[in-house]
Amino acid sequence: MLAVLAVGAGVLTAASYLISPETVRAEVLSQLRIVTGLNPTLRGTTSVTLFPTGGVSFDDVVLGEDNKPALTAERLTAQLRFFPLLTGRVEIADVSLTRPTILVDLDNDGHSNWSGLLDALTRGQAPTAPRTAAFSEMRIKDGTIVVQNPARKLNETFTNVVLSLAWPSISKSFGATGRLVWHDEPLDLTMSLSDFAAALGGNRSGLKVRISGKPLKTAFEGSISVKPTVKIEGNLAADSASLHDTLVWAGQKPLPGGGFGHFALKAKADVVGGTIGLTNVNVDLDGNSAEGVLTFATDGRQTLQGTLAFDKLNLTPYVSTIKLLTANQREWSSGPIMLDGLTGTDFDLRLSAANVVVADTKLGRTAIGANLRAGHLTVTIGEAQAFSGLIKGSVALATVDQGIDLKSQLVFTDVDLNACLGQLFGLKRIEGRGDITFAVDGSGDSVLAVTQTLNGNASLTAHDGKLSGLDVEQLLKRLERRPLSGAGDFRNGRTAYDQLAMTLRIAQGNVTVEDMKITGPAVQLALAGSASIPQRELDLTGTASLVTSDQEGSPAFALPFIVQGSWDDPIMLPDAEALIRRSGAAAPLLDAVRDRRARDAARSVIERLTGHSAGAVPTSEQTPAAAAPK
Repeated sequence: MLAVLAVGAGVLTAASYLISPETVRAEVLSQLRIVTGLNPTLRGTTSVTLFPTGGVSFDDVVLGEDNKPALTAERLTAQLRFFPLLTGRVEIADVSLTRPTILVDLDNDGHSNWSGLLDALTRGQAPTAPRTAAFSEMRIKDGTIVVQNPARKLNETFTNVVLSLAWPSISKSFGATGRLVWHDEPLDLTMSLSDFAAALGGNRSGLKVRISGKPLKTAFEGSISVKPTVKIEGNLAADSASLHDTLVWAGQKPLPGGGFGHFALKAKADVVGGTIGLTNVNVDLDGNSAEGVLTFATDGRQTLQGTLAFDKLNLTPYVSTIKLLTANQREWSSGPIMLDGLTGTDFDLRLSAANVVVADTKLGRTAIGANLRAGHLTVTIGEAQAFSGLIKGSVALATVDQGIDLKSQLVFTDVDLNACLGQLFGLKRIEGRGDITFAVDGSGDSVLAVTQTLNGNASLTAHDGKLSGLDVEQLLKRLERRPLSGAGDFRNGRTAYDQLAMTLRIAQGNVTVEDMKITGPAVQLALAGSASIPQRELDLTGTASLVTSDQEGSPAFALPFIVQGSWDDPIMLPDAEALIRRSGAAAPLLDAVRDRRARDAARSVIERLTGHSAGAVPTSEQTPAAAAPK
């Protein structure tokens, strides 16, 4: 064995004298030119080593055109094959690049400044390729890769690149493994092509890709071809601990609101040109699991389209940042509404779910269409089972200079009014079932600001319910018997009704009650007036009447009244003059006050009793003793 090693060392030493360094240098440059299809430019020193191992190092190397080189490297090192060198032939075993900068400049036709390399590799993989151009391994150390397409405003940089590329001559495959950093996050990369020669020729080849990092883990297994256009098909899987963080990391603007946490996707992928089609989709986002199809278009403006079916859909995380009411539930929220994420990707999605949860609201079978385009979001509710009834309509949001622009048209059919009005508007005064329709629009930077600009109209019809917190029947009966007995505490009771109808007109947040009638088994009410949506206050006048009178032979008792104060806890006040007139004992006093001679007589009596003029008003200097009657 020692003799064999000695002979090999001797032969190699002799070969080092037979082959000049200049010859080795020239041969290596020729092979690099053949393999890469690019002309090497040497701007630094060259070192050639033939013993104990063969290798050539070039400092400051440029491959490609001088104005936009495809590759620049601090050092390029070519290791030579051992046995060919013994016979005086120079063959490169592998090439390593130290601190290279690789520029991939793409155009809209799919060509790049590396087209020459691909053509050269294609020729090198041909059966008739010269043996001298057969090196098939390259390593990149501490490199930088820049991918750009000025027409599409694409400019991405990958740093700290450590890659090993191999296309063994004894195999048809190509493999790449390594690590790189993108947007400050390290990623481990593995890629393989089952038929390298076919792939270089644009024909179909098996493809496997694995990318693993903190922001995202993804894997693909399938095939790829590029003739006549790029086509990729296979199985795709992706997983992320936070989709929100992944979108931010990728340079995308996530949608407004909360959520967008854990994300997982499995699907069959078909990529044709700039369109990615996903079928047999199984997706999970924030615990919401769905099946369906998705299509993502990358040509021009990015657009996502698809249909997804959920068993249970919890929308609470996504609307949690938009609070209608403050914590005390008595004022509209003045917190800013942020919709920056609406200006990123466009989408057109159709969603269906057997059950939907939005905060404290639970919906049954629901079909929704969501369309986002150029910052305008429209949510169309085809049908939603909610509040024991149905909801249909649409809500549109758009970003404007002063915040958001809101337009809504909704129809609630046969819903539980106490649950519906309570959960949507914090109004828990109307019980029963009924229909609600409204069409409104407004704008502002907060919920409070939007309420101040609301315009539109609304209507409410209800049946077989009660007005909570108002016992109108008991109040009227008490005042019918004793008009001056006082209203008493009637706000904890209820007033039953058979029919309720209300028509409202809204202008700049102020509501005009155009018509409101309530008909019940015992009482009837008619109201008119106004209300302030921003202040959540009422200012109504009306007439309440008993259907039948307790006093035999008398007409039904009717009483004018006013309703004022917060709509959460309004105050109902009877008309005082009407009560005085109804009282037999107090009515003459009201007439006396209106008669001048009666007023003068009453004043004379008061003056004699008090010792002061009835018209005089004691000054602030008068003491209580001085002002007292003598």
